[in-house]
Amino acid sequence: MPATKTTVELRGCKIGLMRAGEGAPMLYLHGAAGAAAWLPFMDRLSRHFDLIVPEHPSFGVSDTPPWLESVGDLAYFYLDFIKAFGLRDLHLMGSSLGGWTALEIAIRSTHALKTLTVSCPVGLRIPDVPVGDMFLWSPEERARNLFHDPALADQMLAVQPTDAEADVMMKNNYATARLAWQPRFFNPDLEKWLHRIDVPTHIVWGREDKLVPVAYAQAFAGPIPNARVTVIPECGHMPHIEKTDEFVRVAAAFCQERRP
Repeated sequence: MPATKTTVELRGCKIGLMRAGEGAPMLYLHGAAGAAAWLPFMDRLSRHFDLIVPEHPSFGVSDTPPWLESVGDLAYFYLDFIKAFGLRDLHLMGSSLGGWTALEIAIRSTHALKTLTVSCPVGLRIPDVPVGDMFLWSPEERARNLFHDPALADQMLAVQPTDAEADVMMKNNYATARLAWQPRFFNPDLEKWLHRIDVPTHIVWGREDKLVPVAYAQAFAGPIPNARVTVIPECGHMPHIEKTDEFVRVAAAFCQERRP
C-alpha cells in the first residue's frame, strides 16, 4: 500500500511524515538510521493498521529545534503529537532509539495508548553486560554488528549513497549523538519508572543482537507489569528488517489480541 508523504508542523518544528493503511492507529518511532523510505515491514504493518511514521525532529527532512536536548524532550514532543492528531486507542511501536523514546512516552502517560511494542530498545544498563558503542564503530563494523546474516551486511555495504543521502546520514548521526552521547544510550532514571507502564507491553528482541545483548529483554520486561517477551532466533538488532515476516506476525498478533 503506497504511503502519503507530507510535512507537518508542531511546536514550531516541521517534521516529515509518512502514513498508509486503515484500521486502528499505530505510531511507529524509528531508530538512529531515520525513516527516509517506506520499508517492507511498514507496508505489511499498514495492511493491519493505520500506520503513522514521523521522522523525529533533527532527523532526515525534519527541522532541528533548539529545544531538543534529550530523549525525554522527544517523548514530550510525541505526547504533543498524539494530542494534536487526536490519536486514541493507539498502538505505539518503536525500534532501538525509537523503542527507548516509546518507553519514555509510556512512563509519562499511557492515556492515549492501547498497546506498547518495543524492539531492541536502548536506555538501560546491566552491570557486566555492556552495550555496543556504535559511535566508535566504522561503517563496516556497524553493518556487521547490526545484522546476524552476513549477506544483509554485505548488501548494505554494497550500496553507495548519493551526496544527498550521505548528508542525511550525517545529519541522523549528529542527531543521535545529540540525544544519546552522554551517557551512551542510557537514562539512569528510566528503570525506576518502568513500573508506571500500565498497558499491554510487548518486548521483541533478536537473539544475536550485538548492539544490545538479548539479556536486556528481561531487564526491560521485569519492572513492567505482565510484559511479554518474544525472542527471534538468528536475528540481530533490527528484527523488523532482518526477520520482517516474523516480526510483523508477532507484533500484529499481539496488538490485535482480544483482552478482558
